[in-house]
Amino acid sequence: MVRGSVNAYGFFAILLHWLIAVLILGLLALGYVMTRPDTDPALQFSLFQWHKSFGMLVLGLAVLRFLQWGLWPKVAPVPTLGIWERWASLAVHRLLLLLGVLVPLAGWAIASVSPLGIPTFMFNVVVVPHLPLAQSEEAEILWSTVHATLAYTVLGLVAVHALAAIYHHVIRRDEVLLRMLGRRHSPPLEKRP
Repeated sequence: MVRGSVNAYGFFAILLHWLIAVLILGLLALGYVMTRPDTDPALQFSLFQWHKSFGMLVLGLAVLRFLQWGLWPKVAPVPTLGIWERWASLAVHRLLLLLGVLVPLAGWAIASVSPLGIPTFMFNVVVVPHLPLAQSEEAEILWSTVHATLAYTVLGLVAVHALAAIYHHVIRRDEVLLRMLGRRHSPPLEKRP
């Protein structure tokens, strides 16, 4: 089922979820490595270009996921969730959707306002134009701070999101995680006398 239903995520939503998750975790690791002061400058330039390339890919996928989330049927919460769990789940999901767009946009802003004026070569194929923002060191510092703050916020939310999914799978034994794996929960058959 490509589009999903009120009881199950479709293939497209599952694919976007896991693809964006892997890319974001990779970008966080890459962002850490490329900003270390002991990184070779030639390697650092390449790492920045790869970071920007995958960041633009995440931006495109996140916009697609945002549109898909807004236009396709919403999957109903698992019936065993309490009201505060439903609220927390909705809040975390909405924040992750929003940050999936905002973090790459802030990264794009850094490249755009940098006085160095280094173009973004997306996967060494396409040159991504800069946003129409004024270039200055102050603006670069501001957008770097915004980008890093939002990225660490994503990391924290991803940790909460993953821990909640594991909790529901291991402790509560409900179908929260299974639905994002494309499977339905099957309660064990009761033993007959």
